Amino acid sequence: MHTSIKFICILIILFTFNSCSNKNQVLDAENSINSKDLEKHIIALSSDEFQGRKPFTIGEEKATQYLANAFKEMGIVGAFDGNYFQNVPAVELQYSPDKNITINTINGDLNLELTKDFIAKTPHIKDSVAIKNAEIVFAGYGIVAPEYGWDDYKNIDAKDKIVLVLVNDPGFATQNNDLFRGNAMTYYGRWAYKYEEAARQGAKGILVIHSTKPAGYGWQVLTNTSGFGISIQAENGNENKCALEGWITDEAAKKLFEKSELNFEELTKQAETPDFKAVSLNCDLNLTIKTQLKFQNSKNVAGIIKGTKHPEECVVYSAHWDHFGIGPVHNGDSIYNGAMDNGTALAAFLETAKAFSKLEQKPERSVVFISVTAEETGLIGSKFYAKNGLFPPEKTIANLNYELLLPMGKMKDVTITGFGQSELDMYVEQAAKEQDRYIIEEPFPENGMYFRSDHFSFAQVGIPSLFIKGWQDSRAHGKEWAKEQINNYWRNAYHKPADEYDPTKADLSGIVEDSKLFFKIGYKLANETSYPNWNEKSEFRAIREKSMQH
Repeated sequence: MHTSIKFICILIILFTFNSCSNKNQVLDAENSINSKDLEKHIIALSSDEFQGRKPFTIGEEKATQYLANAFKEMGIVGAFDGNYFQNVPAVELQYSPDKNITINTINGDLNLELTKDFIAKTPHIKDSVAIKNAEIVFAGYGIVAPEYGWDDYKNIDAKDKIVLVLVNDPGFATQNNDLFRGNAMTYYGRWAYKYEEAARQGAKGILVIHSTKPAGYGWQVLTNTSGFGISIQAENGNENKCALEGWITDEAAKKLFEKSELNFEELTKQAETPDFKAVSLNCDLNLTIKTQLKFQNSKNVAGIIKGTKHPEECVVYSAHWDHFGIGPVHNGDSIYNGAMDNGTALAAFLETAKAFSKLEQKPERSVVFISVTAEETGLIGSKFYAKNGLFPPEKTIANLNYELLLPMGKMKDVTITGFGQSELDMYVEQAAKEQDRYIIEEPFPENGMYFRSDHFSFAQVGIPSLFIKGWQDSRAHGKEWAKEQINNYWRNAYHKPADEYDPTKADLSGIVEDSKLFFKIGYKLANETSYPNWNEKSEFRAIREKSMQH
């Protein structure tokens, strides 16, 4: 009897010791994240030597090799059978649409000027695309969403037609929280969805009507990138997509409706209801787009820590390495260094990877660290990985994405881009409380930021995903100060050569905390058996549930 009690006591002591030892080594790993190493990575990746990290340039070679070397130094093996690189077969496209187009209406011709009134691209990987006498139809918001009882195409055959649609979704237009997600943009409001749906409907082309407030950006943002693109090489040459993908200003759209004897305001108002019926504008469009094609490979870079108990399941960390390279001169500088976008995020990504590499007891699930190419030109690298990943979507627990971290010091908040979409919010909240922080929604969810970085590629295949950062509430200076810093960055540095790192002004303590936060969340996910899901009303829940049936 005494021997049994003694044996049980020894087991309890051993278990307690092992538990404490494990907690200590996890804490040690977390505390290996530091500002000195963060700064080293930021300075290197955003230096002029890296020439703005543009895909297909020497900047790509330097950036991708730097990341591979960093993984190697940490002892993290290459994710692709020991290789750190995943080739992404891509094609650069330089577009030359007609400078002017004439739309033949029932009340005479309407002439539109390229970049002033419209922009046009083609996803088709071919030298030239010609649109001839294509009828234009107005299809409201261009949405088919069964979970919301919504179908803008229900009364019309869009095959071989040009579909004209409104940007964003009816929830934003009405500010009705019971309609879609109210003010917060859903994927149905994003132009990428509208392009996809138009193609599913058999449309020849699609033009999205631009308006700054519902789009979340001005017309100039579109015209700045309208002449070029990058696409993943496809065997079918993207023939399954619309031949024309483009935008038209709301002023030009109103003129077109007027020429067609239709009331723009009345029809857009009707489009805010599920009873809306698409209508023909009784006019034809002719347009030719010539394209210069350049086929090249770019690279994703990834390392992996294999799980000890469930190596067939994984948590994925991601951050894009690319920026805009060398471009137009601004204030005497032509190198778009991308220190904040995405140098700081890459540094935090590497620091999180380092913390995992320090663990004596590796996680039960595998952990993948992937830095992807060509985010700035359409999430190309993450799209390719999501469809050609190391693990199938149903075995990928979650994606945690790093994007544009500002060195503003410690923050009280953890801003979740994608707030309310999935059960991952609970993991963020728990980790944030350990840092005496609170979670909060992104400041302008109507702008659709959730759909504009690499985590979205994972969401599209059903994998719960988000990106997080301290953003809105400075511990030292408060909310207004933080807002001023962010506005200053958007105004003066975003996508400009001025996006550089100044060590005399930077306070990296907040990015250290964010990096630790990423580590805490990923570590918990990698040592559980549960699968966090999308929330009930998320547009991605059905995709996840379907994949989990495999």
